Amino acid sequence: MRLLGAAQEGGSTVSECFVTVSRINLNERDSWLREWKRTADANHERAKKALSDGHLLTAKSNWLRAISYYLTAITDPSDRDAEDLLESLRRSAHLYLEHLTPGGEVVEIPWLEGYSLEGYFLPSPSNRGRSAVVVCIGEPGHRKEEFLYKTARYARDRDMSLLAVDLLGPDGGLRFGEVVGRPDLETAVGSILDYLLTRHDVDEERIAILGDGTGSSFVARGIAMDERVAAAVCDGGIWDLLERSFLRRRQPQQNEIFPPGRNRLLAQNFKCPVLITMGENGWLDADRVFDLVNQLRTNQQDVSLKIFNRLETASHQGHVDNPSLANEFIFDWIADRLRTSASATAARLTNPLQS
Repeated sequence: MRLLGAAQEGGSTVSECFVTVSRINLNERDSWLREWKRTADANHERAKKALSDGHLLTAKSNWLRAISYYLTAITDPSDRDAEDLLESLRRSAHLYLEHLTPGGEVVEIPWLEGYSLEGYFLPSPSNRGRSAVVVCIGEPGHRKEEFLYKTARYARDRDMSLLAVDLLGPDGGLRFGEVVGRPDLETAVGSILDYLLTRHDVDEERIAILGDGTGSSFVARGIAMDERVAAAVCDGGIWDLLERSFLRRRQPQQNEIFPPGRNRLLAQNFKCPVLITMGENGWLDADRVFDLVNQLRTNQQDVSLKIFNRLETASHQGHVDNPSLANEFIFDWIADRLRTSASATAARLTNPLQS
């Protein structure tokens, strides 16, 4: 479903998906990896041929599909063939970035001692002065390459820059096991913002963060700790609320590990508008989502909720059945909030006494 949904985003073609699946032998352990790699390699070679013939648009389309298929082939990063797949994945991504106009960059972002983050920075198409930027980051283990076909065009169509980043490090995840269990993953958000403020082409008043995928509460925690974000799309801390509720029900009353009201603390710290999107067919019941969001809406916090129902699609977990519909809504919301933020900043500068 994820791959078929990616077709409308340029991350696959329906026919290639079905042809590849038809070749997979479920009784053979390596068949899945081999067949998806075969399809990915074919797209990469088509891109190479198109580039040599001067057909850059076709080359870029094939690189994006190659990225998606290589991602599909990697089911176990520790597999003996995963290193070669990662190299091919990164090669396709780097070539795509190199041939954008204006060109994209592979950037390294300091985070922990001895462990940095890697990101792909795609400047706004107009490339004039300081632009708004959307930071796309997924839950732990999510690879940033997916954002190149999943969200990049929505930012670029709205003349915003995009920074795609993951927690896997510059080696593609070989040392990821060293950090995935840390209790302070949210500090990555602050490090990303520190990096963006060093760039001359980023408007520090118009930075948005998109935490892709539910279960990304480390993104929500990072946003709550930082005042530099103008708008955010994430789970709003719902995953944290569920974990606390789960643990509270299993603790003796006299040994309660969370004081009353503690589960609302995260939302009370949000300094920017927050959007939560869910699908009606997702892992959490829609009525339960409404209840949890009402808990988050304390102290007049600007928390918006959009639930996609099964009739309009985008209703499955992570909106995998129709990512286009979800991304249109999300990026329109981000654009509106960033305009509001820019207007408020302009008003403060024009009337400093009034502010």
